[in-house]
Amino acid sequence: MHEREAEIRSAGRAIEALTGPVGTEVGELLLYTGAAGLGKTAVLTEVRRAARRAGCTVLFARGGQRQCHEPFHVVRQLVRPVLAALSAEERARVFGPWEDVVGPAAGLLPPGGQIDPQGVRDGLDFVLTRLVQLRSPVAVIVDDLHWADPESLGWLAGFALRVRELPALLVLACRDEFPDDALALQRGLAERADRRHELRPLQPASVARLVRAALGTAAEDAFCRHVWAVTGGNPYETAALLREVADQRLDPVEESTGQLRELAATARGMTLRHWLDRVGPTALRFAWAASVLDTDIRPDLAAAICAQGPETAARSVRELRHHRVLTGTSAGRLEFVHPLVATSVYQSMPPAARTGMHGVAAVELENAGLGLLAASRHLLEILPDGDGEIVDKLRRAAREHLAIGAPEAAQRCLRRAISEPPADEDRATVLYELGCSALLTDPATTVNQLRLALADPYGLGPELRVDATFRLAQALAHGNRVGEAAALCAEEAARTGPGPGRLRLEVAHFMFGAFQFEDADGPGRSRRLAEFDRMLGTVGLAFSDADTEAGGGTPGGTVFERDGLAHAVAVLRCWDLTLRGVDRAEAIALGESALPDGRLPRSLGWTNTTWGFELPGILGISYLYADRVDRAEELFGEAVRAYEVAGWSGGHLGFAYLLTGMLRFRCGDLAAAEDYLRRALRIAGRIGRDIPLHWDAVGALAETLAARGRLAEALELTREHAFGPPYPTVMVLPDAPTLYGRLLLARGDAAGAAAALAAAGEVLDARGWRNTVWAPWLGHLARAVAAEQPERARELAAEAVRRARVSGTESAVGSALRLSAAVHGRPRAVGLLVEAVGLLERSPARYEHALALVDLGEALGGGAVDPGTADGGAALTRGLELAVRCGADGLAARARGLLGAGGAG
Repeated sequence: MHEREAEIRSAGRAIEALTGPVGTEVGELLLYTGAAGLGKTAVLTEVRRAARRAGCTVLFARGGQRQCHEPFHVVRQLVRPVLAALSAEERARVFGPWEDVVGPAAGLLPPGGQIDPQGVRDGLDFVLTRLVQLRSPVAVIVDDLHWADPESLGWLAGFALRVRELPALLVLACRDEFPDDALALQRGLAERADRRHELRPLQPASVARLVRAALGTAAEDAFCRHVWAVTGGNPYETAALLREVADQRLDPVEESTGQLRELAATARGMTLRHWLDRVGPTALRFAWAASVLDTDIRPDLAAAICAQGPETAARSVRELRHHRVLTGTSAGRLEFVHPLVATSVYQSMPPAARTGMHGVAAVELENAGLGLLAASRHLLEILPDGDGEIVDKLRRAAREHLAIGAPEAAQRCLRRAISEPPADEDRATVLYELGCSALLTDPATTVNQLRLALADPYGLGPELRVDATFRLAQALAHGNRVGEAAALCAEEAARTGPGPGRLRLEVAHFMFGAFQFEDADGPGRSRRLAEFDRMLGTVGLAFSDADTEAGGGTPGGTVFERDGLAHAVAVLRCWDLTLRGVDRAEAIALGESALPDGRLPRSLGWTNTTWGFELPGILGISYLYADRVDRAEELFGEAVRAYEVAGWSGGHLGFAYLLTGMLRFRCGDLAAAEDYLRRALRIAGRIGRDIPLHWDAVGALAETLAARGRLAEALELTREHAFGPPYPTVMVLPDAPTLYGRLLLARGDAAGAAAALAAAGEVLDARGWRNTVWAPWLGHLARAVAAEQPERARELAAEAVRRARVSGTESAVGSALRLSAAVHGRPRAVGLLVEAVGLLERSPARYEHALALVDLGEALGGGAVDPGTADGGAALTRGLELAVRCGADGLAARARGLLGAGGAG
């Protein structure tokens, strides 16, 4: 602890702030950095002692050089001891709804189904927050963070943001040796640190004190100075050199300094010969086994790995403790006295011995009941040998990694399985599993591996090939390549024999085609979808009869019914009719037919992978655009619950938040809409800017901000996120080109808005999409050209009203009438607005209703009607009240201004 007084005092002040009177506790991030051997571990040991003395609950973990690919290794060290000791009541309070998500990652529950990594991180945040509340104050201490597994490091980087909000101290120590893919996290942690200390080498005076403490007070100044020069003031290297000097019985005098560099090289290098001479071959084999295990070493497992019986192993442990190689822990385990010793021992192993010990370790860990999660990192180290049993274990380990939210670890196992290699007939299946393992986190990997699986000469089985094609199409679509996705499904369907698999691909072709913004044959696609629906009824009956005759049970139990083909097509037709702007009753009838007993069938469930989240999503939006917000709210609420319970906190939950935000906007609850849409945007930002969710979230949030009267903020948002041409190939909710034109118009650029809206309308009309709720381009184009082309503006507005009336949706017609009023003179405008108010009053669109009321009040307040007439004033007053309830601050300010001016426009 020489020259570490300042670092210890800093920790003491942080602990004092943490343990202050109730209500005054301050959470902080304390970071110690420095090269190997400068004393970080010693400092953290003192911090742990000080925190315990102050009454803190201490959570401690250490990264391991050989365990950096063991997912959640650091997290488990931190939380498992304290969580396992909780009573049943305390455990329920701490875990809340997150036990099934966090439990497997923390090593407290067996792995279940596939979990989204972001869900695990969010769950860990929740659990740690509750644990801090239960056991405060808490000190979370992690040594050797540079060797932390990526899953734990990613969570810690996020949790560091919350430390200041909790009675918790986060203390980290690391070298500047992070992997390239973790450098951003390292920089982020360094920037967030409240107290950061970079440990420096010791000064000559401190090294002299160490020399005389080890070799006697007679050590000469010149000798001490030379020790400092040889070691560079590194405390660990100084101690190691002094042990060598003592072992060689070298006198600490100036005449001996010539031998110091050679001794320092021996101490630093610690080669195989060094260790053999120091501890002997038997103890060294035990040390090798311990280094393979790395941290928290179980003596029985180390003994099994090096094939030593209990007595021999006990002698080895005594010898290694005597030579300060290993030390004991309070839990009866062993650990190396310093990470550098562990590294040295591990590197001294001949390659063949190292590979062999990893192979034995994999078997012994599995036999000891520690499972494939712990054993898999050892399987990664053994040499490929075409062993089918190893391939099988790696594939099972990958499934377990996915089940705790560690897809990258799963992918390492599957890549290693491919290099084994698997049997020819299994290779495509392993490639398929590798591709699917990355679907939630790395679409590019999914695309590459699934293409390889589909191209493999031995191929996939028919059912798996269909599923691989669908997953590949999903990954393409999520990467803004929806046209490729649709074409892929069509091509594969043409190569697939008749049956449910071919039908699934054909339905998928229609599904991905439905999301293409531009389509040279949009109306033709709609006709083909209707024909396919009619054909499907006949084919479905045939499949059901064939299955029943073959003993397959009732028609409801067939593959055809299980995959929900009929329900999927009903949803797609409902969506098609919704976008085409036909009578909403026809569209909603199709939607209802896809909901037996009024609920989503299992095949269309939000977490069911048969079709994905797109189908229930567009069904809910169809209800929303038809003013059936009750049904939309049921579906979207179910989505949020399903994803939160399943721990799917990535793009799936982001999509659910987007849908809920759109619902709240449609109902006029603008503050709640903004909250949900910001959540969706945050999640999209973690995934990537080019994904459809990012476009949707930015557009919907910009629309909401503009509605709230914060146009400048909305425009800045679109500028920051490059929301504008060129647009993605996938459709955006709300329609991106239309929204872009509306924002230009709101900014005062009528000419630019007119050009943008006209171009948007040309594409939409060619596609056959005439829904005036999703893309109200006609009404806004009418406003944009009204000053220069009044007659054209009235024609455009009339067409918008006509299209809205075809749909029969009150909110659509009311909004179109309100926009139409803006391009007509006062008498006609008043009549249009009176009708608009009546329709919107019967709809769920409260914000649109408030707009129409204020417009009506303004129209009634001018011209031949006296200012402040009862009708005009009443409309403005009602509009103001409704605008305030909606959170439309800009509209409310406008209404107040009109009322204050006597209603004059």
